[in-house]
Amino acid sequence: MPTRIGVIGTGIMGSDHVETITTAVSGAEVCCIADIDAKRAKVIASRIPGAKALSSAESLIESPDVDSVIIASSDATHAKYVTACIAARKPVLCEKPLAPTVPECEEILRLEEAAGTRMVQVGFMRRFDPGYAELRNRIASGEVGAPLLAHCVHRNVDVPVSWTSDTVVLSSASHEIDVMPWIFRRGVTRVNWMSPIAPAAGVLRDPQVVILELEGGALVFVELFVTAGYGYEIKCEIVGEKGTIELAPTARVIVRSDLKVSQKLPSRLARTFRRGIST
Repeated sequence: MPTRIGVIGTGIMGSDHVETITTAVSGAEVCCIADIDAKRAKVIASRIPGAKALSSAESLIESPDVDSVIIASSDATHAKYVTACIAARKPVLCEKPLAPTVPECEEILRLEEAAGTRMVQVGFMRRFDPGYAELRNRIASGEVGAPLLAHCVHRNVDVPVSWTSDTVVLSSASHEIDVMPWIFRRGVTRVNWMSPIAPAAGVLRDPQVVILELEGGALVFVELFVTAGYGYEIKCEIVGEKGTIELAPTARVIVRSDLKVSQKLPSRLARTFRRGIST
């Protein structure tokens, strides 16, 4: 019998989860969907045989038809829904951030430990990305020597108007904060943050720069530019004692002609489930 999954939130990430489970994951099926926009939830559910839209996230978590839960709703709701999943003893994949504040995250950890089993995973997918996994393994092999520096870039076409300067860290920089210590196999000792944009009420400070200082003195420089306009692009180059190693470009096609090089870049904002609902 397949694992029956309930999905909370049908925005970009929630819709992607529904599509991935339905089309590319064996042994699992989407059985229930909930969203603050009930109409949207019904439209998405109507495309999945046997799936149904529920009136609330709480009713989805409590439903006996649901074995496990994916939380892709707004950041402010994550702690509440994860806590409910732990109480219901249902495994949960929560999109980052786990919660907007440190005390909320610590409380979730306490509740999971008290439950006596691991039930919560945060949606940091880069540890499972073949490129990042190879980076980690190649660095461990010693072919470029001990890693000293990393240069990371995280750029988006645009972000929703609801994004704040804090959201850039919680939703974008959090990827590098998670994956770079894993790649270096060293913990973070200090974090530095800066932006060339002066602080002002209601102004998104973008771009931003985050510098992670790791154990042993290694440095990770992260550029975050979430309204870059030209495309979605992720870069990572690691400088070692004897050489460098970097991720291959995200573009699939590079054209060299007429004394120029051109490439098409993807837009993360362009895709929703079966392209049936605008974001």
